[in-house]
Amino acid sequence: MAGLFESTGGGGAAIALDEWEASILRSLEVQLLELIGPGPGGEGGDPLAALFAEGPTEAPADPVLARFFPDAYRDPEKPEDDEARAASGEFRRFTELDLRARKRDDALFVVRALDGLGGAGVLKLGAPDCLRWVGALNDLRLALGVRLEVTEEDEEGLYALPDGDDRKPLVMAYLWLGALQESLLEAMAD
Repeated sequence: MAGLFESTGGGGAAIALDEWEASILRSLEVQLLELIGPGPGGEGGDPLAALFAEGPTEAPADPVLARFFPDAYRDPEKPEDDEARAASGEFRRFTELDLRARKRDDALFVVRALDGLGGAGVLKLGAPDCLRWVGALNDLRLALGVRLEVTEEDEEGLYALPDGDDRKPLVMAYLWLGALQESLLEAMAD
């Protein structure tokens, strides 16, 4: 293994991570957890509070969160459409908390798996675990892509950024996460 996922059969995968790779990946996931925020009832996760909690009705102000939890019915070309705004708010109220919880759970799952490595080593994932990792890697890559304002047209140009560009470390992480995600998907298909 060379820092990418390889198939272990049956939809599972394994990856050898050095201490540096595991640390970067863990740090990115922790930052994502901080962005997503605690669940209903706070960090303790009060199940009763979560059961009766209602989500927000307005889109998040943060561009990453707005990308994670987009409006369901609003047309960006008709922002003053009150009917669509109301329908989007209702949809968000009943779905956003569950979506946040899933993203939070996937990120926490990755952090715990990396903590279990003890710094470096070979991480082996069963098929169900791979799905959680795919989701967590996708969320990280999406978050970095939003922060970097990456578009399909300029993604190829990311490979040619000069070393002095302030975005270079984040771009390198973005590209690395893409390679990890692609290798995991390929390993799951084998």
